[in-house]
Amino acid sequence: MKNKPKLILAFMMMLILAGCSNMGGMDAEYAEIPVGMAYTEGKEIYFMHTEASDADIAELLTDMMDSPVIHVPSLAAVPESSLASVYVFENGLEGMGPLGFQPDVFDAPPGSAGYSPLRVLILVRWQAGIDARELRSVEEILAALNAGELQLSRTGIVINMPFVTWDGGMR
Repeated sequence: MKNKPKLILAFMMMLILAGCSNMGGMDAEYAEIPVGMAYTEGKEIYFMHTEASDADIAELLTDMMDSPVIHVPSLAAVPESSLASVYVFENGLEGMGPLGFQPDVFDAPPGSAGYSPLRVLILVRWQAGIDARELRSVEEILAALNAGELQLSRTGIVINMPFVTWDGGMR
């Protein structure tokens, strides 16, 4: 994924925004953090992957983002009440999702009840014979599920996926 989005975090930018142009001769340092695009509540967001409870998923995400995603098996033991969800498509419309299909869909964005950067991976599969379409919210996914168009599989895999930008906010 050569043209993946990158977010530049820079302390110097904060100083410039605050009206300071120099830090007594200190050179500005910054980090490039690869981010993914997804949807929540029908709107585009950006997020990053930092750790995953499953070694294969950590490797897949590391390769996809060209940035290390650390394997942390103990994430799988996080209580269900501390987890939000991420819906990842196994088939359907080709796209930039981790399995080669449409972007992920997140529930519970920052500021909403149930927000957590720790996400349980739910696989979404279109049923045979159904014309796939892009879904941008959990409500759309559940409506398609109730119409018999989709199958959902809760994996038990937990991924740390903090939001970077979302409707009304950014880090």
